[in-house]
Amino acid sequence: MKHKYPILTMAMSLRNKFILFIIVIHSVAVALSFFVFRENKLLFLAAEFFVLISLAICWSLYRELIQPMRLMLRGIDAIRDQDFNVKFTHTGRPEVDQLIGVYNQMIDHLRQERVAQQEQHYFLDKLIKTSPTGILILDYDGHIVNANPRLLELCKMDARDIARKPLHEVHHPFFSTLARMDAGESKVLTPDGLHTYKIRKAQFIDRGFPCTFAQIEELTLEILQAEKRSYGKVIRMMAHEVNNSIGAVNAILDTALQLQEGDTELKEALAVAIERNEHLSRFMRNFADVIRLPAPRKENIDLNELLRKAGQLMEYKARAAGVTLVFELAPGPFYVSADAGQLEQVLINALKNALESIAGDGRIVLRTSAQPRLLCIEDNGRGIAPQDRERLFTPFFSTKEHGQGIGLTVAREILSAHGWTFSLATGQDGLTRFAVSGI
Repeated sequence: MKHKYPILTMAMSLRNKFILFIIVIHSVAVALSFFVFRENKLLFLAAEFFVLISLAICWSLYRELIQPMRLMLRGIDAIRDQDFNVKFTHTGRPEVDQLIGVYNQMIDHLRQERVAQQEQHYFLDKLIKTSPTGILILDYDGHIVNANPRLLELCKMDARDIARKPLHEVHHPFFSTLARMDAGESKVLTPDGLHTYKIRKAQFIDRGFPCTFAQIEELTLEILQAEKRSYGKVIRMMAHEVNNSIGAVNAILDTALQLQEGDTELKEALAVAIERNEHLSRFMRNFADVIRLPAPRKENIDLNELLRKAGQLMEYKARAAGVTLVFELAPGPFYVSADAGQLEQVLINALKNALESIAGDGRIVLRTSAQPRLLCIEDNGRGIAPQDRERLFTPFFSTKEHGQGIGLTVAREILSAHGWTFSLATGQDGLTRFAVSGI
């Protein structure tokens, strides 16, 4: 069987051969000098003296030959144990000192390399953990080995839920999308119609093997700001032109209506024209409200009481449509820091949407929860179609025949300005929930 360490085997073999050689040579010399002893004792003594001198010289040579071997073995042990702090001092022998110098230089270089590698690894680890971008690292077999805190926050999961799993076994839009992507590919994903993410998939080489990593970056804020800048300019221009025209046209129509005496049909036509102009003016004001929305003036308000008032306001319409309003409110006052007027606008719009989604007899539940702090408006209407979910909060998108797509856009602006998290989705139980958390 071969020895585990070839250099150690070679050193032991050389030492044993050298010792055996010395023993054999001097044994022969002693044996030959014994024959000389019979004939010439003086020559025998001289021979023995030279044998002793030879032994001393051989011992010195043995030490000089074996010491470098021992140094090499100790250095090999230190390198094998990754102990790069072991260094040797010079002995005064040029040959040995040259070997020691090379070894010490190599150890210094290895130690510097290891320190640099550890510092780089520590820096990369910190960078990944504190990165505002979600980062996911897979091993050679495509199993998840690392996910930074930002990614866990984005997908609302615990590290133990995804550790050592392949992408296709994790039930989340991020992971299912990544499983279908190729390395070097990127996609934009809007899983809930509100938040937008950019997903990139790439590869790196680790110890000669390709490994995969992914980056998930939230683009919601940047996209919202870009959207608002783009449609804000258009709305301001449209509102200016329409309002200027409507004011002048209505003035002419009013004058014509007052001067008209006999023709009833003409009077009715003028009244209809004025009414349509007023409708157009209100239509443009609704659009302008999206960009003129002021910053919220926050104060402590009772959310339960605000929900009751919004419910009372919509009670008549609900009763007429055969819909029952159910209040499941947290006990006692439920105080939140919010702009009462803006929040009431959001609640009325959510109740209005829930009512319009129910074709016949239905049920709307207005719910608050203290642990966790949550507001939820739930209805059993027709629900949200899968193809519409990603566009719900897109400005001016509406699933209604005559809808303007303003209500959810305004709600998004108000809730975002309050710093709250919100969602609108139809669950597997068929119930549609408008939920606001972080309140």
